Amino acid sequence: MKIRCVNIQSVYISLVGVVFAFSFLTLSWTVTPGLAEEKLDTTKIEKLTGAKGKLNEKEGVFKVSLPRTDLQITTAGVKITPPMGLTSWAAFKKVGDHTMVMGDNVVLEDQVNAVIDVALNNGLEVTALHNHFFWDSPKVMFLHIGGMGNEEKLATAVGKVFAKINETSGGKGEMPEVNLDPVNTTLDPKKIEDILGMKGEMNQGVYKITVGRTTKVEGHKIGNEMGVNTWAAFVGSDDKAVVDGDFVMLENEVQPVLKALRSAKINIVALHNHMIMESPRTVFLHYWGVGSTSDLAKGIKAALSTQKEFEE
Repeated sequence: MKIRCVNIQSVYISLVGVVFAFSFLTLSWTVTPGLAEEKLDTTKIEKLTGAKGKLNEKEGVFKVSLPRTDLQITTAGVKITPPMGLTSWAAFKKVGDHTMVMGDNVVLEDQVNAVIDVALNNGLEVTALHNHFFWDSPKVMFLHIGGMGNEEKLATAVGKVFAKINETSGGKGEMPEVNLDPVNTTLDPKKIEDILGMKGEMNQGVYKITVGRTTKVEGHKIGNEMGVNTWAAFVGSDDKAVVDGDFVMLENEVQPVLKALRSAKINIVALHNHMIMESPRTVFLHYWGVGSTSDLAKGIKAALSTQKEFEE
């Protein structure tokens, strides 16, 4: 039997090499992601948004703010200043390979829809529109936005939103006005029915069409009579009319409905929830439009066509 001699020194050197290589790989796996993780370009964000910001290193969020120092707001006799809630803002955060933005914009009534248009046309989502105060004069609304994607594009979009707010301040926005009274309504319901493909009811000079949908609360099905519906109420003549109403939507239907209504120049006046704990979740949009009954009905039809039935 032959006994093979082993070079102990060679074995030792080989083992040390293996251990070193393993340690290096382990270190690479644990450290490289952190080193490779991209950071927000805060200087570029400030430049593109036109607003100064502040970095919260703990949360990894860079927040830019636009105080509405141009507004003279009183609420129940109290002067409201930017630190009391009159500041538009947008917060940016890296999430994987993308950037997320969320924000809130302080707007007067005549600014709302112009700002909505800029947000939607530049890739942002409109996620809520509501009031934060009672008894405020002039009336102030709050427009919430969000988005996910390229940091530069998001910051550019926010900058355009802020610019539109500045551009339309001081009463330079738009407010539709028309002198109508339901008692003098002369519109032809059939023209509306032919476009929408459904019939409504005339009541005291108001022609109203309702589309019921369903959802569940605590496992119980609720529908039209419980308020889960879209409706449109028309007043005036065929050529000069007003429509107001409400859209009930699934979350993924909100942006398409907003875009369809705004394309028809129908104004958005509120975007919020009416319920909690429902499934699927529902969002409600209130609107106001001025124009011919045909144009208004076509706008509503376009918005309805973006929706699907709620799952049973």
